Amino acid sequence: MIKATVNGKKEFSIEGKQLNGESVEWDLIEIRKNSFHIIRDHKGYNATLVSFNAEEKSMIINVNGTDYEIIIKDKYDLLLQQLGINSKSSTTTQLVKAPMPGLIIQIMATESEEVKKGDSLLILEAMKMENVIKSPRDGKIKKIHIALKQAVEKNQVLVEFE
Repeated sequence: MIKATVNGKKEFSIEGKQLNGESVEWDLIEIRKNSFHIIRDHKGYNATLVSFNAEEKSMIINVNGTDYEIIIKDKYDLLLQQLGINSKSSTTTQLVKAPMPGLIIQIMATESEEVKKGDSLLILEAMKMENVIKSPRDGKIKKIHIALKQAVEKNQVLVEFE
């Protein structure tokens, strides 16, 4: 299942050919790269992909002259949200905490290192899956509170920023 939020207001659930639990029938033709003509319920729409950010899972689509910002959450994003883990941490975050219990299997960052938002800091193995823990912001790492092969608990501090 995928959840799509349009313009920060309206949310849609998409699963297969169903939209919010109802079957959707439509015709879609690609006119040129990133530009489409859509027919749904005997109405025509011209849609163009204006921009796409894979890392943030967001896009802007222009439909018949109106721009729509769409943010996508896949099943993994929805699971993290259900577990109470906010992937959109504040830029003032000083601490990076373990989102779940697990084992530290790789540390990519070092103390005093300058990192950018989205840089990989470490890999946490949990439930037989490798989870890359990324930097929530730009900044300098003050202290790494864990070691390689260390078991950690949920909410345990992993990395501290200056």
